[in-house]
Amino acid sequence: MAGKKTTEFEVGRDAGTGQFIPVSDAERRPKTTIVETIERPSNTHKPGKR
Repeated sequence: MAGKKTTEFEVGRDAGTGQFIPVSDAERRPKTTIVETIERPSNTHKPGKR
């Protein structure tokens, strides 16, 4: 059986405060920021739940 499909996306994070910031800002300030890749299941809909 094949593994579950995942969706990957990048987010920027300030290393000092932990706040999310745009990736473009994170790439501009590499000493104080981190660009993280986050995976999440592509099918998050659960039938029968509202």
